[in-house]
Amino acid sequence: MTRPYLSRTLEPVLAQAAKDFPAVVLTGPRQSGKTTLLKHLFGTTHRYVSLELPDVQEAALSDPRGFLALHPSPVIFDEIQYCPDLLAYIKEAIDAHRSRKGQYILTGSQNLLLLESVTESLAGRAAILRLLPLSFRELSGDPDAGLPWEGHRGKRSAHVSLILLWQQLLRGNYPELAVEPQREFRLWHGSYAQTYIERDVRLVRQIGDLAIFQNFLKTLAARSGQLLNLSDISRDLGAAVNTLKIWLSVLEASYQVVVLRPYHVNIGKRLVKTPKVYFTDTGTLCYLAGLKEADHAASGPLAGPIFETAILSEILKTLNHRGEEPEVYFWRMSTGGEVDFIVRWKGKLIPVEAKLSSTLLPAMAKGIIAFQKDLGKKADDGFVIHPGESHLPLAPRVTGMPFAEW
Repeated sequence: MTRPYLSRTLEPVLAQAAKDFPAVVLTGPRQSGKTTLLKHLFGTTHRYVSLELPDVQEAALSDPRGFLALHPSPVIFDEIQYCPDLLAYIKEAIDAHRSRKGQYILTGSQNLLLLESVTESLAGRAAILRLLPLSFRELSGDPDAGLPWEGHRGKRSAHVSLILLWQQLLRGNYPELAVEPQREFRLWHGSYAQTYIERDVRLVRQIGDLAIFQNFLKTLAARSGQLLNLSDISRDLGAAVNTLKIWLSVLEASYQVVVLRPYHVNIGKRLVKTPKVYFTDTGTLCYLAGLKEADHAASGPLAGPIFETAILSEILKTLNHRGEEPEVYFWRMSTGGEVDFIVRWKGKLIPVEAKLSSTLLPAMAKGIIAFQKDLGKKADDGFVIHPGESHLPLAPRVTGMPFAEW
């Protein structure tokens, strides 16, 4: 039975990149739909070769020129990070026919390793794009809808009941779970954690004690959305801070987590400088936190961070899938004033707050109002996103908006 195909926002960007560059590199976490998307767009024009198989890797590494001759362009090479040395020979092949566009479409799940190799070998020859798991826009069949401050592009989303929203947050937005609604999501996420997350870390750094790394993942989940203190985690786990920094960098490079930095500006006030960590997918976060039921997720101590994760992920996915590089921060003063997310857009700073209450109150805009006052003309209108149905003004420059509409 053929799986249904879900349209992705990145499709026109990817198609245009293949017309403009000799090579296109598509990165993103494993199982985010890279192969499916490429086969959908280029299945009739490009050959497909997976470099994940050991015998294919051996052939590519032992005789790279012969391998490229056996698989001439236009071709898709999936998981190129397994054969980074092949990139130098791809460059040679591109330069022999520099005017040809879309010769090589490459994918990779390890940003840390891949981009370094691409920068060295394919500088000026490749467009680099990123595909994350499904956005809610893509999941609802409205992939071209804009973010609120851009003016709405697309159909207005209907209200989603709280139970359905939390069931979706618990399940997560990986395509395989979306197209197989009967799939047991806990088993899927368990397999994903073991098969991909742990393996990706092993590819880059040797793990001495796998149990400590697994506990590190659970600890990050438990502290999601909080200021990240690796020294405290180091003491709790009995692992060196430098080791935790390496693990965190690999998780970030393989798109499992987002390290959110604070926004700094010289306004004469003391600002917090410690980053926060969020998981890219709410399903991954819920699995690592041990959550199994939607009502437990919605009423437990992680409900706020899970909802924040959904909002942050939607911002990152919407912008990444348009080929843009998101600039997202948080803002917190040492005296307590804070805003969950600050998005830089066209020279302006958009403050966005996540609130769990379905009832909108003017007090929810307090942090955004303080930010707008401190940043002056740099700060644009702000938004408070909540899981209810109301769309109301909370202050002269702050709008309360349902998540479904967001």
